[in-house]
Amino acid sequence: MDGAFLDWALAALSGYVAADELSEGPSGVLSAVDNRQYKRMRSQVLDHDPNQDDMKAFLGRLKEALEGRGLARKGITTDGSALYPEAIREVFGEVPHQLCPFHVIAALVKGVLRAVASERERLANSKPTLKRGRPSAKDKAARRLARKSKLMQQKISDVFQERFLFVKRRLKPSERKRFMPSTRGLPHLRKLREIIEHLSALFDRRCRTQTALGKLKKLRQWVKRFTWIGETFKKVFSPPLEKALTFLDDKLWPATSNAVERGNRRHRKMQKSDPRIPCRRPPPNHSGVTPGSQGIHMTQNPYYSVRALLF
Repeated sequence: MDGAFLDWALAALSGYVAADELSEGPSGVLSAVDNRQYKRMRSQVLDHDPNQDDMKAFLGRLKEALEGRGLARKGITTDGSALYPEAIREVFGEVPHQLCPFHVIAALVKGVLRAVASERERLANSKPTLKRGRPSAKDKAARRLARKSKLMQQKISDVFQERFLFVKRRLKPSERKRFMPSTRGLPHLRKLREIIEHLSALFDRRCRTQTALGKLKKLRQWVKRFTWIGETFKKVFSPPLEKALTFLDDKLWPATSNAVERGNRRHRKMQKSDPRIPCRRPPPNHSGVTPGSQGIHMTQNPYYSVRALLF
């Protein structure tokens, strides 16, 4: 990807680069995109999984292309892969490195949803054991247990129905009105929601990185008090969360690496079968079934696999 295409891609470079790697079984693809102009600057197809040497060589060629045109690098955004920190530091020096907050928040969201699922399981296991059939009108204890079991099942259903309200960034008044009754009697679940709100506030553009890091320090001390949380908010104490706040000091710096990730998503989408595209069907096999009757699979044609990434 040199010559006229590279000149076009770097004609109006913003200085903000998004880099990503894509694993394709035994092979891999490296990509670098202008994070504001959404123009692909470099791509490289490998016959093996990317490693540190591949990443350093790839970034080195990108650096040569930028320096040859006198273009500055303002920052690089990547995901949390271990391939990037050392390679960026060795090739670009002290250029700011931003981790995509989406990947960090996604891990936290999974932890919260797992904690909510564990609570539903705990409630299900604590339901009283009832005898078969309807309890007698004279057996008040059995009727009381039946009412308790019904209320607990309703609580389990409510928590399941509103589980995504635990991780939503902002709740509308109507959503909060649904959330509060579903967690009545479960203060620890409300505490999970409160922690998520504090985490979301860290990525507010009105803050600066130093301010957000101060809030993060207080948040870590606060979360440590809740020993019952366990591994739910393990990512809160990991260094990647701090590097995900770098973009706050530059209002023009896109927070995520979506510019390069959307090309990977397009590539994955083109790999799926499309029943609308007819294909030449081979003769039926011994079982009488005609292979390929569901339409062509994009990965059968290597042209689609490479073209989806390069164009």
